[in-house]
Amino acid sequence: MNVPNLATLFLSLFLGLMILLFILRIVLTWYPQVDLNKLPFNLVAWPTEPLLKPLRKIVSPIGGVDITPVIWVGILTLLREILLGQQGLITMALHS
Repeated sequence: MNVPNLATLFLSLFLGLMILLFILRIVLTWYPQVDLNKLPFNLVAWPTEPLLKPLRKIVSPIGGVDITPVIWVGILTLLREILLGQQGLITMALHS
């Protein structure tokens, strides 16, 4: 496996993992009694909170619901498609 393919694989796995963590974070918002400082919930909260915190200053909750994890799922999904999708920038650069 050459270096560009390895880097592409790593980026794809990283973005996929972050999307999964944000989806789990969305599910955790349905259970406000969950303590995000305890295992296993802190494994979801720790990597996502640094991205959610600044966005919460810009986007206020809608009807008392924090929608920032949904926004991050959209951003990361779009980024993954733009970079690594079938017509993605990295995909096209590696195959030209």
